[in-house]
Amino acid sequence: MGEVDRGRLGTEAEELCVAWLERAGYRIRDRNWLVREGELDIVAERGEFLCFVEVRMRSSARFGEPSLTVTWAKQRRVVRAALRYLQRRPSPGRMVRFDVMTVLGRGPAAIIEHLPGAFDAGM
Repeated sequence: MGEVDRGRLGTEAEELCVAWLERAGYRIRDRNWLVREGELDIVAERGEFLCFVEVRMRSSARFGEPSLTVTWAKQRRVVRAALRYLQRRPSPGRMVRFDVMTVLGRGPAAIIEHLPGAFDAGM
């Protein structure tokens, strides 16, 4: 699969996740927030939580669950980007949480899973 296809699929997965989060009562603060340290797919808030959401997508489970692709190294990049985000856009009074959302399949048949607190900021 080419780079363009992956980008299109990633955008599709993020759109599905944003819609899911909004239906669940989250407010989307940012998407695809990019800094030298890494990229944050979705930054959302609900209640006392500011959630940094990593989105992973696979068209099938043939090669395993999408959440398995969130490696320790990827987690560290997300945490570093989140720290930079908090420096630039402080969120007093909010607790930080690192979530993973997975999309398995495409279109209306896609299965979306939200894993709140999937990893922590322990470095």
